[in-house]
Amino acid sequence: MGVATTEELQERIKSADDECPECLAGNLGWLLTQAHFNLVSEVAAALEPLGVSNRGYHVLATARTGEYTQKGLAEQIGLDKTTMVVTIDELEQKGLAERRPSSTDRRARVISVTKAGERTVAQGEKIIDRIQGDVLESLPVKERKVFLESLGSLVKERLSQPAADSPPLRRREPRH
Repeated sequence: MGVATTEELQERIKSADDECPECLAGNLGWLLTQAHFNLVSEVAAALEPLGVSNRGYHVLATARTGEYTQKGLAEQIGLDKTTMVVTIDELEQKGLAERRPSSTDRRARVISVTKAGERTVAQGEKIIDRIQGDVLESLPVKERKVFLESLGSLVKERLSQPAADSPPLRRREPRH
């Protein structure tokens, strides 16, 4: 069985939504997939004028918090090595990041965010905060913090790693 394309997945989700949304209302995987796809699509469209993808933004935002090698940054964010190399290459070409020698290991290179990259992250944070605020506004005020804390707990604990037997996934940007 082949891997479904984004269009096929959208059609399946739309079809499921039209035919039996109640049967999926308690399905965590379906709910998270639906929320993820729609949120990532909205953020990608909003970041596009900045010339950075969701993935590029996450790399920049994380890289500026410490001295990370490509491998360390990939592990921190949850990207495979190939995707990280491509992303860093794109960010370097746009003047948003640089590979520099590590201050602690002469053999290693760390990812450094340029001034232009810092400005992009600052603009991206405003965009993401606005979208996140808008999305969370659909929840009652008392539930917003609980929702984020609960989701954070799942991601840090039970859902912190893929299943042991699952093949490695390449996390790709949605097409729009």
